[in-house]
Amino acid sequence: MSLTASSLTPQPSLESPLIVYFSSVSENTHRFVEKLGMRVARIPVLDGGRRGGAAFEVDEPYVLICPTYGGGKPSSTGSNGFVPKQVIKFLNNTHNRSLIRGVIAAGNTNFGEEYCLAGDIISRKCSVPYLYRFELMGTSDDVDRVRSGLADFAHSDAFVDPETAVNVRV
Repeated sequence: MSLTASSLTPQPSLESPLIVYFSSVSENTHRFVEKLGMRVARIPVLDGGRRGGAAFEVDEPYVLICPTYGGGKPSSTGSNGFVPKQVIKFLNNTHNRSLIRGVIAAGNTNFGEEYCLAGDIISRKCSVPYLYRFELMGTSDDVDRVRSGLADFAHSDAFVDPETAVNVRV
């Protein structure tokens, strides 16, 4: 068995931006993020039932990776819409919202026109660039593109000064 460069998992680097992500119990987004080999922070699926407990916060600029939910149709959990409620709660925290620099969305092409729509919504509401979209767990090409694109994006004016971000893609 021989190893190729793409089969090796890179070590997390401070040269890359922090990735904040949400993954449901399906773990599709989690599996994609693991393949990136970057510094990550995961938005919890459950808050442990704590009301009024400490909110999940980040302390540095980040790129958000978020799945798109259920074609925008109500789920059995009572959650409506394309953006998971945990991500909405995270972004409703003013501190967290001030540090977002871009968004990448995961989705399912079975959603048709609603494929990866969570990325469009977050990009518009947070005024950050929509960097990339991928299906389900992504392909090895998606992983390579995102890894390379995020390294470049972390050194761009759009990452350092979000006011300059216009039509940036990884």
